[in-house]
Amino acid sequence: MSFMPHRLCLPAAAALVVAIATANCGDDTMGAATPTSPGSVAPAAWADEFDGAAGSPPDSRKWAYDLGRNNGWGNNELETYTSDTRNAQLDGEGHLVIRAETAANGFTSARLKTRGLMTAHYGRLEARIRVPVGQGLWPAFWMLGDTFNGSNWPDCGEIDVMEHVGRAPFRVQSAVHGPGYSGGRAITATQTAADGRRVADDYHTFAVLWEPRSIVFAFDGAPYHTVTPASLPPGARWVFDQPFFVLLNLAVGGDFPGPPDSTTQFPQEMRVDYVRYTPLSVAPPARVR
Repeated sequence: MSFMPHRLCLPAAAALVVAIATANCGDDTMGAATPTSPGSVAPAAWADEFDGAAGSPPDSRKWAYDLGRNNGWGNNELETYTSDTRNAQLDGEGHLVIRAETAANGFTSARLKTRGLMTAHYGRLEARIRVPVGQGLWPAFWMLGDTFNGSNWPDCGEIDVMEHVGRAPFRVQSAVHGPGYSGGRAITATQTAADGRRVADDYHTFAVLWEPRSIVFAFDGAPYHTVTPASLPPGARWVFDQPFFVLLNLAVGGDFPGPPDSTTQFPQEMRVDYVRYTPLSVAPPARVR
């Protein structure tokens, strides 16, 4: 996310073959990278299809929670995150529903994370999500470096696969944050829905293909943003050669979207159809200075 973390040895080197295809009819077909070295062992693939009974909580073997107000999470956000099923539950039809609601002291919502349960280290990560719409809403699908300790951001690294501000022009944003390129200096790009409609009008796929020295973001199968060490400010460090954990959350207010106003209706829902991670099997490159 934008200002503070809103949202931180493999086998011998292998050659990498990457296919990136442009989607048709809204299908996300950005190709997964495939190692060609025989005998290389990849980390385990991981997915959550959110199957389960309506009203049940997310799978505790896959998701933990960030809780509380935490001084606005470094972004002057207004919500309090809870583990209550009012704020995060399965709908019985294969979706996770993260719901932001009004409360006596402001707003409640949920922020889920895979920390301690799953980390990604290179590969393809994607989710199919329907975002809410409304001034002051800030849904996100993102990653933090697994070294994150509460005070070492942005050195731990952050990869924002999707952020969305629920007001016109309804753009999807991707970003990377690291030392010397964080907050307002993050390396970002935006994209709008191909059909000109609001992003919130339907489900969309948000994906990242993460390799050594390359991070490619895609929206509905179409790559639109590539970040490499050459993208960084002069002298800045590349901090994306380590494991990252995954987060999903729906914030209310904050420096990025601004606060809700009289037009914002509650409750609001971020609906997630699936999250899937397909790893690579390659050796980390020499550290980029």
